Amino acid sequence: MANLDLPVTSPLCQTNVRTPGITRTRPGHTTSEDPAFNQVADHEKFGEKNEARGEDEEEGRMGEIVYHYLTFATELPLPTTIYPSSEGQEAPPQPPNLAKFMSPFDWSPIRKSIIIWISCIITALTAFTAGAYSPGVEQYTEEWHVSSVAALVGITTFTTGFGIAPMVLAPLSEINGRRPVFIASGILFVICQLCTGLTRSYPGMLVVRFFVGVGGSTFSTMVGGVVSDIYHTEDRNKPMALFSGGALFGTGFGPFICGYIAQNTTWRWIFYMQAITCSIMVAIITIVFKETRGSVILSRKAACLNKYYESREAVGYYGFNMMDLNTPGSTVSQCIRWKVKEDEERSSLTKMIGISLYRPFHLLVTEPVVFWFSLWVSFSWAVLYLTLAAIPLVFQRNHGFSLQQANTVFVAMCLGAIFATVLSIYQEKIAKAYGKLANNPEGRLYFACVESACMPIGLFMFGWTSSPDIHWIVPSIAVFIATIGIFVIYLAVFNYLADTYHRYASSALAAQSFCRNILGGIFPLITTQMYNKLTFGGASSLLGGIGTLLTLVPWILVFYGPRIRARSKFASEIMHTQ
Repeated sequence: MANLDLPVTSPLCQTNVRTPGITRTRPGHTTSEDPAFNQVADHEKFGEKNEARGEDEEEGRMGEIVYHYLTFATELPLPTTIYPSSEGQEAPPQPPNLAKFMSPFDWSPIRKSIIIWISCIITALTAFTAGAYSPGVEQYTEEWHVSSVAALVGITTFTTGFGIAPMVLAPLSEINGRRPVFIASGILFVICQLCTGLTRSYPGMLVVRFFVGVGGSTFSTMVGGVVSDIYHTEDRNKPMALFSGGALFGTGFGPFICGYIAQNTTWRWIFYMQAITCSIMVAIITIVFKETRGSVILSRKAACLNKYYESREAVGYYGFNMMDLNTPGSTVSQCIRWKVKEDEERSSLTKMIGISLYRPFHLLVTEPVVFWFSLWVSFSWAVLYLTLAAIPLVFQRNHGFSLQQANTVFVAMCLGAIFATVLSIYQEKIAKAYGKLANNPEGRLYFACVESACMPIGLFMFGWTSSPDIHWIVPSIAVFIATIGIFVIYLAVFNYLADTYHRYASSALAAQSFCRNILGGIFPLITTQMYNKLTFGGASSLLGGIGTLLTLVPWILVFYGPRIRARSKFASEIMHTQ
């Protein structure tokens, strides 16, 4: 079987939107030029085609199948034969409808918005799961006779599954597409949510919470991939801001809602409620969510076209008019098939999973940018999870709040996430309008340099205004301010690593995701002891001081980012290929 591997820059693969017309293929003969394989209606003009094209058809019939690379820009060739050669021959099969195989970058804004909003809502629901666990801690301790720290380990096992699973699931999404992984993970997520409510033992709770994290991780970590599938780099800020806002909003909304459930009914309804809401979202994903992975869509398009070509050949219609590379401006009839370059370059699943497990940690220890950004976002995420234990502790002890009243304070986190999302979307629009956004990865860090300071400011304010003689609204405002800083850090890290590492971005993001979730799962376990021993002001000052030091990270990259990237093996490789 002969292979003709045309480079994607060949004339065959150029973007060329043509209107229906007539093109000359052989002296005295014409064929339709309609991209949708329209056939010429005038049968008489082809009455003598067998004689004029007999040699070409025979060569196509007897020749080997020639393979070409298919891209979304490839102009599909016209069939050589479109009419029966004898009265007994069947009519050629109808060409397939290729509209569903359109490049995701070319989808309509409405379709893209639907995909993004669905992704953000399910991201918020998975983040809801992380925060929803803590209001039931008191009931867990009573039922299983464990300490409150042991009960909070359920958050740690959740974040562990959340951090590890994407390293295996990401390669699967590259081969099979986002949609199958989303649906499979969603089913696992719902089943484990139900099992969490049904479990009768403390060890069973910890195990099931791990698998809840595995199932939920897809909707948080892989949504960034969905955004990159359908938006070009310059258009990604808004969807990434919505995604980041959904993650923080859900984390605060979980304890807010479940505080009322825990105080007024059994803790089991915390998880039954989530199983119901998440099953509805998984059903919506199954019906509405379409595949976004470009290489997977292109492979399906190639398979559809090849099946169509086989059906033509089965009833005696051979050849398509391909551009003759030896004679510019002329065509040659070939029996063709399409293939996708990404399919050939892709490693085996085992090797891909091995790379997915190895490369993030390799980048973490060899790339200063990945290390410091992972440390920065991990600390901010740990502060976010610390509030799951700190807010009930402060407001129940110092202000005499009930469980549901204390968890109502998480509304401040939800409002902070909403405000930061809107701010992030509009400030970039304003910067672009005035030409103030640099055309490099560091351009996205200017706002982060200033706004990330909200996290340590919020921490200092929370610690030193938590005493009973200060109105409870003041530490609540501190939570609002700190959430804005956490959001800015989260979004800046995602955007900068994606812009800097491109094809290695998934590994860089996996590294920060692993560190972020592991550290986030540890902090709730030490919150109570830290606040008891250091006092509320002392503990928050310690955290605020660390946060202040880490705020230097984006400033260093703004001034020295190009120089640092030039010394990086992976980042410099991207710079030289641009």
